Amino acid sequence: MSFEPITGRYLTVSVAGAPRRIYVEEAGAGRPVLCLHTAGADTRQWRHLMNDAAVTAGNRLIAFDMPWHGKSLPPEGWEVEEYLLTTEAYIETVLAVVDGMGLDRPVLAGCSMGGRIALQLAALHPETFSGFIAIEASDFQPAWYDIDWFHRPDAHGGEMGAALVSANISPHAPRVERWNTLWMFMQSGPGVFRGDLSFYTKDDSLIGRLCRIDTSKTPVHLLVGAYDLTCTPEDARRTAAAIPGASIAVMDELGHFPMSEHPEGFRPFFLDALARMPVARADAA
Repeated sequence: MSFEPITGRYLTVSVAGAPRRIYVEEAGAGRPVLCLHTAGADTRQWRHLMNDAAVTAGNRLIAFDMPWHGKSLPPEGWEVEEYLLTTEAYIETVLAVVDGMGLDRPVLAGCSMGGRIALQLAALHPETFSGFIAIEASDFQPAWYDIDWFHRPDAHGGEMGAALVSANISPHAPRVERWNTLWMFMQSGPGVFRGDLSFYTKDDSLIGRLCRIDTSKTPVHLLVGAYDLTCTPEDARRTAAAIPGASIAVMDELGHFPMSEHPEGFRPFFLDALARMPVARADAA
């Protein structure tokens, strides 16, 4: 019996002029790597990498639950609001966490909607980061499903979300991790997955911003699973081709949630991605 090396705490930041109590987990020491979860999920997706000594030996992995997700409660008055994530609120939240934790140009690694916002930040706020690892990320994909099914009175939103997610998990994923991944989505709060997917499937502003990304200053590496139906290898290749100097790797046996669904399969690709990022000094926090 032993404790894992992951530690958790809460950070209060200001977003949209109001306080947000953000749950943060971290493990390791050295270069800061800020990790963003997918839509409808939370920091648990990164737990395997945070417990991997080969990853954390020279990297301080940090992951946080976005407001409305995991252990980060919704803002005051949520009961009379419709949750719809926007690019602006997402960017403000990530930057607030970087500032609140005193991180010195961390590497930003995000998956799915986290990968999308990583590319937005590469275009709009590159000075804040030393490099970007965009996992299962592309410029834009319109929905091939009705997002309203994830929040309606005659269907269980969490189970409907897990059904969509199950189609995007590789058949090579270990059974236990497939179901652990699905459980996270079954636990998602009412309307949260729908609100995240509103951002993911309706905001196409990144398309016109890709040309602003300067990989000579901040490297960009894309990772995409061959079994991803939501962000296909073709989507990721198209996006990488629009960013001069960006690199990309297709992960043959992985799906849309690689760090969670098949951590052992994802591990070598993530280590390679980290090796492509600058080795900056450790943050001051």
